[in-house]
Amino acid sequence: MSQGMGTPKGYEKFDNTAKTTLILSTGGTIEKTYDEEEGSLENRESVIQNKILDRMRYPYRKFVVKAIMAKDSLHMDDQDRHIIFNAISKFEAMNCPIVVLHGTDTMDQTLKVCFERNQETPISVPVVFTGSMRPLGFVDSDAQQNVTEAILAANILAPGFYLNFHGQIFLPPYFRKNREKKTFEKIED
Repeated sequence: MSQGMGTPKGYEKFDNTAKTTLILSTGGTIEKTYDEEEGSLENRESVIQNKILDRMRYPYRKFVVKAIMAKDSLHMDDQDRHIIFNAISKFEAMNCPIVVLHGTDTMDQTLKVCFERNQETPISVPVVFTGSMRPLGFVDSDAQQNVTEAILAANILAPGFYLNFHGQIFLPPYFRKNREKKTFEKIED
């Protein structure tokens, strides 16, 4: 560093080697695709790799994409939320940041379950949830912005659970979806 300031604390973890980020998909609006035959938007399979990751420049990042499930979050129940937490716990052994793609309607509920279970068994990597208000294939989708921000957040935050959405980082359980503003907002304890 110039000007004799020294290297900032924590900077040593950043170098020119490609690091892995795990993307776990659970479905949700962000992963919905249009079925021309049925005329419907459905969760079928993860499209994040070819719709976002392959189109972005990440020379120092490798991505591993795993689909846990393909559900609209309105159809998730507590069993699904525990499946998501268990998958995160399983993949924690990869020792890399994790981004979870999730539907926005019940993301707060899933993060609350993860937050509570994390109190019992703390996670050793950052886990950042994100999603979108509009499907990835739509011109005015917020998916690319939210995924890009979540990838960055997951690579700089401390171990724990977070929500990254529209340029904000939220800690569970202190947020909720604001349907009027079409985003998330912080709530007090």
